[in-house]
This record gives sequence, C-alpha cells and structure tokens, in this order.
Amino acid sequence: MALWSTIPRAAAIGTTALAITLAASACGSSDSDGTSTAAPAAGGVKLVNAGKITTCTNIPYEPFEFNQGSDVVGFDVDIVNLAAKKLGVTQDIVDIDFAAIKSGAAMNSGKCDVAAAGMTITDERKQNILFSVPYFDATQSLMAKKDSGITSLADVKAKNLKLGAQASTTGLDYVKKQGFNPVEYADSPKELLALQTGQADVIVQDLPVVQTWLKKPEIGAKFAQVASLDTGEQYGIGMKKGNTALATVINDAITAAKADGTYNAIYKKWFGTEPGATPSATPTS
Repeated sequence: MALWSTIPRAAAIGTTALAITLAASACGSSDSDGTSTAAPAAGGVKLVNAGKITTCTNIPYEPFEFNQGSDVVGFDVDIVNLAAKKLGVTQDIVDIDFAAIKSGAAMNSGKCDVAAAGMTITDERKQNILFSVPYFDATQSLMAKKDSGITSLADVKAKNLKLGAQASTTGLDYVKKQGFNPVEYADSPKELLALQTGQADVIVQDLPVVQTWLKKPEIGAKFAQVASLDTGEQYGIGMKKGNTALATVINDAITAAKADGTYNAIYKKWFGTEPGATPSATPTS
C-alpha cells in the first residue's frame, strides 16, 4: 500500500508525541521507549496499553481494514488477532495517516504497538520499522473505465492520460520509476472518487483493493481492472525497531497459522479463494 498524504505531518506527529508524553506523566509511568510499565503480556512482551495490542492503520483499505458497523474488520485485523490471542490480550485499532505509519513515527511515539495497513516491506521502510515475516504477496493493478482501451502503462503514456495514485504508497513509487508524474490522493477512497468523477483517467492501486471495489455493482458496471503490474511486493506487520520480543510473537503466530490451515481460512474469508488461486467474484464477508 499502502497501504493512506504527502503533506508534511511533522507538526501533527510532534503534537501527538507530546500529548502521549503528558498523558503518561499524568496517568502512570512508562519506559523511555513509549511502552507501558504495567504488567507485561504473555512472554514478557511490553505493550503501549495493558491488556491490549494497539494497532495503527489507515481506514478504509478494504479488504485489509475497513469499518463494518461499529467494528473495524478485515484481513489485517484477523492477522493481528492471531498474535493478540497468543499474548492473551485484545486488539485496539487506531486510525491515522499512512505517512505516520510508513515512517515509523506512529510506533516511535508510543501511539501503537504494531502497524497493519497493507504495508509493503521495503528497504527504505526497514530503516525505521522492524517488520514481521511477510504475510501477504501483493501486486499492483491499473483501474479505468471499461471502454478506455487501456491494457498497460504504455497505453497510459501513449494516450497522454491522467494517472492517479495514492500518496505514500509503493504503487505511487512504481509508476514514478516508470517515468510518470501522477496526481496524488491522500487515501484510497479519494483516489477512487477521482476516477469516478473524471479527475483521473486511470489509477494504480493494490490488486486486492481494486478487486474489492469492482465487486460493488455500481463500480463494477462502469470500471474494470485493465492491467496487472507484477511488482513482487510482500506485506509485513510493522513494529518499533528493537522490539524483538513482540516480533517473535507475531512471527510465530503467522508461521503457525500458515502451517495449521488457519491462514488459508482467513485468506479465503476475505478474498474468496485460497492463496495463489484466481480471486473470486463473490463479495467478501
């Protein structure tokens, strides 16, 4: 992704960090790394809030994380719940700007324990984030009107079409490396709206997100996935650098789920198919 603006967020992040510091002083002590000094979870893992694993994400990014009634649900939510179960805690979800997630600021400021936001593992992000083992193989795709005649990025360039991309994402990075200068949108809903209203002729977005959009009748009737871009990406759960105790729990949870079939069940729940198979046209849960 990811998975949600390129407008500088230093002031907002600084304010968040200050508020957290003040709250810690007023409500109890905390370690210098932003984690709580309350009784640790199973395995001695220290968490930002006792009894909870706090997850930072950027909503909506269906089917990875989105609102369903009063709950936040999705593939990423279920993956983190595997670790929550091992820790004997519940999951608390915080919706923030994706730029603060991919920079590592969300974890460094004590805003959350983990980041799960359809986030691709990259060498640049590894400088600021400790990633789990990969939990999802991802790729990008192009989405446009059904009658667009587009089948590749080469067509977009030849036709001089307006290309849109979500800010702070690997999809944006990829098309920039191909020589494009796309219009950037703060999150995936704004990007989709730009396509629907003609502000963009074609958009680049993670393949599962596009496929989920197209399952909605009002979108699928007018638009289509016109090309796949095999970028060889993998998603990872992000943590604060050095938080190896939590990383061990998350890695063990993901590995065990893949071995015992739990991962496949979660995958099918949200994508309608087993990993590696052709995605189903059936709406997600």
